[in-house]
This record gives sequence, structure tokens and C-alpha cells, in this order.
Amino acid sequence: MIIKQLLFIIMLLPVVGQQHSFFNSEKPNATVVLQFNNVAGDQPLQLDSGVYTNASGEKFSVTLLQYFISNIRFTADDGKQYIVPQDSSYFFVQEDDSASHFCTVHVPNGNYKSVSFIVGVDSLRCTSKIDKRKGVLDLSATDMYWGWNSGYIFLKIEGISPSAPEDPIGLHKFRYHIGGFGGYKSSTINNIKTINLDITNNVQLNANSKATIQINADILKLFGGVQPVSIAANPSVMFDEYSSVIANNYASMFSIGEVKY
Repeated sequence: MIIKQLLFIIMLLPVVGQQHSFFNSEKPNATVVLQFNNVAGDQPLQLDSGVYTNASGEKFSVTLLQYFISNIRFTADDGKQYIVPQDSSYFFVQEDDSASHFCTVHVPNGNYKSVSFIVGVDSLRCTSKIDKRKGVLDLSATDMYWGWNSGYIFLKIEGISPSAPEDPIGLHKFRYHIGGFGGYKSSTINNIKTINLDITNNVQLNANSKATIQINADILKLFGGVQPVSIAANPSVMFDEYSSVIANNYASMFSIGEVKY
């Protein structure tokens, strides 16, 4: 019986290989920079000073915005995919650190029609040994890890809104710390979101060439991209069921902007 099962798997391998065509031999000798621009509608996001209105009609300002980007892959116009090696595919974007907005990767020559990435950290890396979590994933490198939950916070946004309740020092703060990788049980919250973006006119890369793809992240859609979020009703969201509403919203907040060479 075991031998028959092995033979069946071997017979399937060519079929599986035909379903997914990858760049296997080409060297990654071109450079792509993903430039994340955090915006509010059609305006650049302004920490502290900008005042915005969410989908529920509530005024708010943002004091902090940061998130992980990981597991980047590109699809060429012939359908081939290039997956950026995982150890080179984790980035931490912070609105108050302009250098962190530029995520540089290397790809083979080609004409690329789309790019995809995860907002957050994949479950495999969330559960890997500590020595596999280097760079921005180092547990001491950021404040984006729940020790009690053994998981990364994928996205944080904090701010001030008159719709939020008053705290002991008289401020009206809201905070959304969204994570959850599925844990070790199927019933655990899973807010890992894969973003797929088509690139208008493709990105054409030759040997040693470089392209910058601007990706806009509209925080207004975080409050209403799929479902309106009320700050008054939900001033603090962390590891609870409602976090999936915000995760579904921020999955819709990314779009391709300009491509520069």
C-alpha cells in the first residue's frame, strides 16, 4: 500500500510542476525598490498634525503607523513567478522613518505584470526558532511582538479622536494593534493578508537595471475599505475577533502608484 502511494505521488510531480512555473536558473541581477507611501485619500499622511474623517464620519489624527511587509513575489508577463528568498523578504515600514519606506529586493531580468506580498509575518516564521528571526524580526528590534501570544503584531495604528473615550490624563486615544497568524489551532485568529497588485504597463528589467514601484497605502480604507469601523464603538482593538474586520479593511488599502526607472 505504501509503495502504491509513493508511485502515485511521483506520478503527480510533473503535473504539479506544470501548474507553477518559476524562475529557477536565472540570476537575480536587477533591482526593484518597493516604495511604500502612506496616504490619507489623495494626500500624504501627516502624523500628529493631519486631521481626517473616517467612514463613520469621525474626526481623527494619527500619531503612529507601522507594519510588516513580507513574502514578496513577482509574476512576469509569461506567467513565471519569482519568489524573493524568504530571508531577504521581511521589511518593517514605519511612517516616522522615511528610510524604512524603501524595500529593496533583487529579481531576474524580465517583464513583470504583478507583485504580491503579505502584510504581517507568515506562520512558519512566527513559529520558527529564535535564531531564524533576524533583522526586523529580532524580538528586541521593534515593539511589534506579543510575548504572551508568541506572535508578531502585523500592523499598528494609534491616534487621537474626539470620538474615543477620555483617558486618565484627558486624552482621547484610539489604538489598533492587529496580529494573529492562526496559531497552533485552526480556531485561532488568522489575520495574515496577501496583497496582489497588478502593475500597469509592466515593469521591464534588464541586467543591472533598477525600478522603483510606488505603493500607496491609504489609511482611510483601514477604517472603511470593506466595512466601516467606528472609533467610538471600537477605540481599542488588539487580539480579539473584531481585529479581523480591521485586517480585512487594511488588505484593501494598497494600490500601485508610479513606476520609476
